Amino acid sequence: MSLTVPTTLLDAAENGEIDDEAFIDCVRTSLPYAWETVSRVVAELRADDADYADNVVPPPGEAERGQLLRALASDAIRTGLEQHFQVKLAFQNCHRLAAFRLSAAYGPTYQRFVSPRNQLLNQSPELRDC
Repeated sequence: MSLTVPTTLLDAAENGEIDDEAFIDCVRTSLPYAWETVSRVVAELRADDADYADNVVPPPGEAERGQLLRALASDAIRTGLEQHFQVKLAFQNCHRLAAFRLSAAYGPTYQRFVSPRNQLLNQSPELRDC
């Protein structure tokens, strides 16, 4: 799943730097499921006092799974989302997305979430091919 880049944004990129908000808008419109998932997890984080909130619901299909993978596998997209929402994102499997408060980024809860141990514990036969 690639980004659908408007001609005006592509022209701007070819001629130099682009506006961060234009890039984020491109991500929002190109990867709507990923945007919706990140937005929902961030809203859950902001509604609670916890250090993080996470998504445990698998995507409804392969297209949505691809959007989430694309958004979080790209350094530019992930960084753009983190800066836009002012959170630190972490990702496991094909759908386990967490948003951490910046004050908790790289703290013990974050370190546990991204640890090899938790990666292994978050596996199941249903998720091996995701």
